[in-house]
Amino acid sequence: MFKIFIVEDDRQLAGLLEQYLQRFGYDTRLVSDFGKVKEEFAAAEPHLVLLDVNLPKYDGYYWCRQIRNLSTCPILFISARDGKMDQVMALENGADDYITKPFDYDIVLAKIMSQLRRCYGTYAGTGGERVVELAGLRLDKDRLYLSLQDQKTELSLTEVKMLDELMTRSEEVVSRDRLLEKIWDDQAFVDDNTLNVYVTRVRKKLSALGIEDALQTVRGSGYRLVPNWEMES
Repeated sequence: MFKIFIVEDDRQLAGLLEQYLQRFGYDTRLVSDFGKVKEEFAAAEPHLVLLDVNLPKYDGYYWCRQIRNLSTCPILFISARDGKMDQVMALENGADDYITKPFDYDIVLAKIMSQLRRCYGTYAGTGGERVVELAGLRLDKDRLYLSLQDQKTELSLTEVKMLDELMTRSEEVVSRDRLLEKIWDDQAFVDDNTLNVYVTRVRKKLSALGIEDALQTVRGSGYRLVPNWEMES
């Protein structure tokens, strides 16, 4: 049974979400102390988080960063803020998707199911090799990390999907449209700036392993991953 942690200060909405998800067999946990979201997350050990932006004490962006220090589980923001920068900030702080209020419960359920499939279910762990290797660089798609020799860095689920595509098609130009199609089910959610944010994040993860200038921008076409670290290894 998948466990979902709900961080929403509108108690009526949180209760409705909980009831709806329980109807489909999910085990739900509602945060009780908005000053201890990280501690309650650690105690609950959920498979997925639904997280509001506007919260007492600290906002959802802050708590998203705190959760990312503990886990790479999917985090879906649910917020009345519908501005582009709000969505970009959510992604920059570690979120995997962003749902604006008011929302259709069926859409929330579909997005939850999609993230759970990719992270734990049909799309993650069955039928095929779950490690991608390129010139000594290892992408573990189940454990969500990237490693080179004795160094390792953790990834978000979206970063894993981007690197999977780039490493599998090493030295080929991967179009922006192809990356969007590969990593997001609902392309209406994303725009060029959102993809730029994730490209920057992937470059930072590569840099943490000592890999510089490997993810190249091909102006007007897309991106290309060149294994220039092979000579340095």
